[in-house]
Amino acid sequence: MTDRRTRMRRTMVEREAELATVDEALDQLTGPGPDAGGALLAFSGPAGLGKTTLLAELRRRAHARSCTVLAARGGEQEQSQPFHVARQLIQPQLAGTSEQELRAALGGWYSIVGPALGLCAPEQGAPPDPQGLRDGLDWVLTHLVVKRAPVTLLLDDAHWADPESLGWLAAFAPRAEHLPLLLVVAYRPDELPADAEAFRTLPGRAGQRPLPLAPLTPAAVAALVREWLGDHADDAFCQEAWAVTTGNPFETVELAAKVRDKGLPPVEANAPLLRDLAAAQRGSGLATRLERLGPSTVRFAWACAVLGTAIPRDLAARVAALGTEEAVDATGRLRDARILSAATEEPDAGLEFVHPLIATGIYRAIPDALRVALHGKAAAAVVDAGLGPSAAARHLLETHPENDPWVVRILREAAGENLRAGAPEAARRQLARALREPPDFDERAAVLYELGCASLLTEPANTVNHLRAALAEPFDDPALRQGIVIRLAQVLSHSDRLAEASESLAREIPYTQDVRARLRLQSEQFMWDAFNAAETDSPARSRRLARLADRLAGRDLTERYVIGLRAWDACLRGEPVDVVLHHAGRVLERPFSWAQEDRGFEVPVLVAMAHMYADRPGRAEELFEAGTAEFERQGWRGAHLSFAYNLRAYILYRRGRLAEAEDLARAGLRLAERVGRRTPVHWYAIAILLTTLLARGRVDEAWELGREHEYGRPFPAAVVFPDSQTVYAELLLARGQVRAAVAQLEEVDRRLTPRGIQNPAWCPWQLHLARAVVADDPHRARALAGDAVRRARAFGAPSGIGQALRVAAEVAAPEDRAGLLEEAVALLAESPAGYELARALGALGSELRDVDLLARAVVTARACGADALVARAANTLLRLGGTLPGAPDGKDGEDGEDGLARDRLTQEELLAARRAAARPAPDGSDRPARGPDWALSGACRKLGSDVPGLAAALEAYAP
Repeated sequence: MTDRRTRMRRTMVEREAELATVDEALDQLTGPGPDAGGALLAFSGPAGLGKTTLLAELRRRAHARSCTVLAARGGEQEQSQPFHVARQLIQPQLAGTSEQELRAALGGWYSIVGPALGLCAPEQGAPPDPQGLRDGLDWVLTHLVVKRAPVTLLLDDAHWADPESLGWLAAFAPRAEHLPLLLVVAYRPDELPADAEAFRTLPGRAGQRPLPLAPLTPAAVAALVREWLGDHADDAFCQEAWAVTTGNPFETVELAAKVRDKGLPPVEANAPLLRDLAAAQRGSGLATRLERLGPSTVRFAWACAVLGTAIPRDLAARVAALGTEEAVDATGRLRDARILSAATEEPDAGLEFVHPLIATGIYRAIPDALRVALHGKAAAAVVDAGLGPSAAARHLLETHPENDPWVVRILREAAGENLRAGAPEAARRQLARALREPPDFDERAAVLYELGCASLLTEPANTVNHLRAALAEPFDDPALRQGIVIRLAQVLSHSDRLAEASESLAREIPYTQDVRARLRLQSEQFMWDAFNAAETDSPARSRRLARLADRLAGRDLTERYVIGLRAWDACLRGEPVDVVLHHAGRVLERPFSWAQEDRGFEVPVLVAMAHMYADRPGRAEELFEAGTAEFERQGWRGAHLSFAYNLRAYILYRRGRLAEAEDLARAGLRLAERVGRRTPVHWYAIAILLTTLLARGRVDEAWELGREHEYGRPFPAAVVFPDSQTVYAELLLARGQVRAAVAQLEEVDRRLTPRGIQNPAWCPWQLHLARAVVADDPHRARALAGDAVRRARAFGAPSGIGQALRVAAEVAAPEDRAGLLEEAVALLAESPAGYELARALGALGSELRDVDLLARAVVTARACGADALVARAANTLLRLGGTLPGAPDGKDGEDGEDGLARDRLTQEELLAARRAAARPAPDGSDRPARGPDWALSGACRKLGSDVPGLAAALEAYAP
């Protein structure tokens, strides 16, 4: 009878169209030729319409075609368990392998994806961000598909999948068509959560999706009834069966089985009995049917309903308080009653309900108080079975608060596991429940702090509330209090509330007794004040920072953070470049991580950027490459990686590598879009991409980009570099909207000057304003440019002085222009700023009508990717009767090369760099009256350093 029942359960009628689509997709997956490839199929329909049966048949056909099958099923009781579905899909393929094999299979994603999949314990350190974890799961699944192709991935009951897995798979689904992967999901359309909306709308190569399953027709119901009861079942009986089941295949089969078990002849006279029999399969009828099996069987069924899917029998027995023999008997009775079955054909696969409708019905029939108690027993049983706090936590979420310290401890441990595994939302739910238990009086602040940390990425406003509530609690742990204050300042700052962040730290500092702890809080306040564009006490803060940093020896990380902030502050204020590099060098005397667990990445970024503004962009790039690698190893694929990409793009822009800068800026923008528009990282992304497009001469494209992203007022409260409002003014100026640009730049003056930020190498607002007002007020223009030159000279970076001199020449009297431009070219030729050199060469060549200088301007601008500048210099050169220099084999890189080759020094450049590096430091006397050394100029640009930094750059140079 068991064999017949199994065969009957798999019978499908009126599913020919769906099976044809399945066969077409499998043919496409496994067939030869260029049309072979993957696809996405989605089957939708209410409960009982045969989705599970259809997927079982699909699985059988996939196996018959030698496909690797990955299968998972969402569970109504497991939705709160993060990565439950992902683990079902991937864990069986990797479980049982040695750690060495597992590391090889997961590659660089081992420590990021392994904990989420339950394959290894989380490592110490900051957790991955959710986007980084999804990227890792993408890589692992893609690698698995390619290695074990062709692959069929089946997800049944997708509407019950956990949000972490469902969001990942929905985003991954479009890749199926480009892999040897058939991805199939089945779901109830009215219960599909927002995380999986993509499954409703994705088009694909196997037809229109989703494919809705229709109820069976009367003829199909009659065929099923006769297959179960015999061909003698009369038409009236079959018609009534269709009427009471409304064409639902599951209910039809269950009704037919019930009729057969009762021995009722399938004739018209018994048709009126069908309605009562059908009712017994649902709701209270199901509960009544279950009660007839005996009290111990009922308790066992309830325990199974609480535990969910793939239920270990001994675990269910413990929850039901049954002995081993009683559990075996109960299992047999429930199987005979078609309530339970084995989860898979494996002998130790555990138990599962025959259909989710039965599981739901039994679970909802458990009396409320008893259901809560069973979840409590299940949590204890799960922990005792060694399945871990995370598995127990989903049961504790269903219990009532009882002031139980054990519950608080398990929920906190589970939250810690989930947070480190990259599931902050699950951790947030667990900690919120722990807070309601409630925790002990002296534990409440710690739980609030952990809840704030878990909510940081998803609910910043609630995080602030949790952390402030934690501070209001009476507790005596100074380390905890410091952690709360620092995290509060961090979330306020990332919410563009920098003044509040500083105030929260300022309130705490006077009451912090420990000297090192107080220094840590001071360093945090200095950092967020440095990023606050509206800071009112900036000059005084700089003086305090200078006094403090100059006393510190860099003994620990906190001291080095303070010194790093001092280097950045000196850069903004235009102190001599030697001062900036001195302090930055003190920070980097020992390795300086960008991914400290309890620190932000802001200070390492500022130290690297200080090198860039000080004409050491090659060193800045080295630091950013190391920091980016740390972010990627840590699984930080959201804001952290976007910042890294964007600022590396800005470094490339400053070096004059505009094409590379644009590519990297666009990658940073794509990451920033994941984080959200008008966030700090989004401002950086747009500002840097706009700046790069303007340098390339694509003004209209830059304008459209700004409009698309609503770039403009209100500008962020956080300091952004390049300065957002200045970039917007430059865009207006490029569009010819001079009056509007002047208004923006004058506002920048009112914002930055009182703060003492006066380094034109950081923000050249004076230079843009001089160009904007020269037509109407040349005297003011020359005064602005002259002041910028003075400030640039005080800072001392050749690129900054050269840029200021070029603009000063643009607004100067005609008789003064050549001298200013000659000095600009001479300085820029010994700097790493290729784009600024090209601009100065073009201006000087035009001023002197020198075809050789214009030809060099064309070559330099072409190497930079400054297309508009190339066109202007070329047109002037041709008008003067010169000849255009040949294009370097149609390549973008300097000297016709790209990639690593463009950084390779020629022998002449190497010798020139070595000679310059060996020269004594300049004593301030006038530069020799000779033309630039172009070999040395090429070396400076390729090594990413001005002349004083060549010795260190040559040490790091690897030809």
